[in-house]
Amino acid sequence: MTPRAPFVHRLRVRYHECDAQGRVFNAHYFAYFDLALTELWRQAFGSYGEMVRAGHDVVVAEATARFRGAARFDDEVDVSLSIARLGDTSMTSDVEVRRGDELLVEGRMVHVWVDAQTYEKRSIPDDARARLAPYAT
Repeated sequence: MTPRAPFVHRLRVRYHECDAQGRVFNAHYFAYFDLALTELWRQAFGSYGEMVRAGHDVVVAEATARFRGAARFDDEVDVSLSIARLGDTSMTSDVEVRRGDELLVEGRMVHVWVDAQTYEKRSIPDDARARLAPYAT
């Protein structure tokens, strides 16, 4: 099966992710974004570690979220990630968190590609572009 955008990762909200109001604490959504990206790496590269062993890494340059609803303990949510832009050295991803058809959170992350040893900014390698292309919108 050929992967295509968006990449979707389902997760179940754990009790410790909820605040005193019984809702997922806002900062945890950024962890959900990262978890979905890590799972996309697994599908595209074999694992995040495989990407790093190939000499590539990414660092977060920007992350935003717009909260439209709230997940609660034991909810199953889908975290959908699409690559909106592959620039020369950066990658922009759009993220949505949904419970069924209900949109809970919209997000965006910008990652800058770096050398895995020196962490100096670098162009996105052609092989990485090819592996990420199916997830681009």
